[in-house]
Amino acid sequence: MTDRKPFVAGNWKMNKTFAEARELVAAMLKPLSGIAGVEKVLCPPFTSIPVVASMLVGADVGLGAQNMHWEEKGAFTGELSPSMVKEFCAYIIIGHSERRAYFGETDEQVNKKLHAAMKIGLVPIVCVGETLDEYESGRTGEVVSRQIKLGFAGVDFASAQRIVIAYEPVWAIGTGKASSGENANEAVKQAIRRTLSATFNEAIAQSIRVLYGGSVTGSNAPEFFSQPEIDGALVGGASLKPDEFVAIVKAAA
Repeated sequence: MTDRKPFVAGNWKMNKTFAEARELVAAMLKPLSGIAGVEKVLCPPFTSIPVVASMLVGADVGLGAQNMHWEEKGAFTGELSPSMVKEFCAYIIIGHSERRAYFGETDEQVNKKLHAAMKIGLVPIVCVGETLDEYESGRTGEVVSRQIKLGFAGVDFASAQRIVIAYEPVWAIGTGKASSGENANEAVKQAIRRTLSATFNEAIAQSIRVLYGGSVTGSNAPEFFSQPEIDGALVGGASLKPDEFVAIVKAAA
């Protein structure tokens, strides 16, 4: 990794009740707080955000949400607005592959959410990545480049540097089949940073932190973090295991 500050976020997805979330944070908070030099973020389900927020007061660990709507208010049953998220959180995951695959989220919707997040001061963690079919047909660069071009449309140069990108090959998420560090690094270099450079400039392309997401564990994290283009991880299942998540954060440090 370069001088970009390492970043590790735990995406709990649809896991942990209120009580379970409290127990999980209690088990990992002390060891996480003792790891310096890494930006650490927990992203629990909406129902657990208030209790996690209360436990993180004064701690060196940030809080993020997993999704939000781009509108500030209105007839959008079941959705949360940017200001509702901002009441508790400093970070927001946008465009996760599961949102795209299961709920039909488009690049255009990702773009709307990105602008809404930045307008209210949230730090966006924007997810991009290819499916297995796209990967096997050699379309990784085409797909990821499109997701960035459309997802980042209209973002100004100054705001772009606040964004965190998570490269998550869809075929590696929750399957236990992680990409190799070398392959992930090449995808970040060729598809993500090259597109960012063309969209903004080389300096901005090099300043934006890019995470890897997809079956990251304590044992394989060092392989990814040793790559020059990878600045951390968006962690799924392993973030539900205190020792495992702490090991990943330590590897990033």
